[in-house]
Amino acid sequence: MTDIPHFPLCAVVGADDLKLALYLTAIDPKIGGVLIEGPRGMAKSTLARGLADLLASGQFVTLPLGATEERLVGTLDLDAALSDGRAQFSPGVLAKADGGVLYVDEVNLLPDHLVDLLLDVAASGTNLIERDGISHRHSARFVLIGTMNPEEGELRPQLLDRFGLNVALSGHTAPVERGQIIRRRLDFDSDPQAFCAQWETEQQALRERCENARNALPSIPLDDEALAQITERCFAAGVDGLRADLVWLRAARAHAAWRGASAIAEQDIEAVADFALRHRRREQSSANTQTPAQSPSGSQAEPSEGQGQWGEMSAPALATGARRAVPAWPKKP
Repeated sequence: MTDIPHFPLCAVVGADDLKLALYLTAIDPKIGGVLIEGPRGMAKSTLARGLADLLASGQFVTLPLGATEERLVGTLDLDAALSDGRAQFSPGVLAKADGGVLYVDEVNLLPDHLVDLLLDVAASGTNLIERDGISHRHSARFVLIGTMNPEEGELRPQLLDRFGLNVALSGHTAPVERGQIIRRRLDFDSDPQAFCAQWETEQQALRERCENARNALPSIPLDDEALAQITERCFAAGVDGLRADLVWLRAARAHAAWRGASAIAEQDIEAVADFALRHRRREQSSANTQTPAQSPSGSQAEPSEGQGQWGEMSAPALATGARRAVPAWPKKP
């Protein structure tokens, strides 16, 4: 039985910031994944699934809501250990996600004990299961993609910082773009195989662009000039810790590779600034409630026309921090 194909990322209308963040994560998985914020009905999971097609492994594993600890880390069969002299390991979600994408929907609602496990494994890249003196260890390196609706609760700071990049989706979409979104969704639902075949040329071009950028990445230096700019701006933003500096530098290099450049330029640093800082800068609540969003450089940011998101329905606007105009992927006639 053939699996129903997923909606191709190149056919997504709008959501340019999020698509760019996903491209950069596909180019350099060491960036640390993406946290996607936004109201319901905005196809956050559809966009997240599109990342798997850009990775070498193509692996996409979902951590279901209500999952148990055993479902996450796996289990050890002690009876097999007693009879055969070795532990029989039944893999969990972490093992299945190794080398691919681990997707956690409504990550802010994840129980604390599962958050602790995710933090340990994300930091070490290894999952260790121990039971009654018997242990099993396996690699668990994955790109962590989480989605959340901020109206339903906050995310623990430790896990929030673990996400390399953060993108917030707005709830407003222009009528013309909404019509295009709905039309493509209807076409896909009517015949997924035909729809994906229609977009295969563009999707293959996107895969190849990410692969070429991934291959070029090691040749682009993490130079001192770019690092100096980033560290100064992280300091000015009052960022705690050093993860923001490292993520920002890696993301800027990935953006340079995405452009086909041989070195990090100012435009690469600017393009990913809000991705790296949005969830790490110290905000003053009084300023946030009354003043427009500010970019990392302090200038007032205005949303670009037509920056609606794929698949969304009418919802209240979400404060998104600084927004940048990113060229949209060419729309198919």
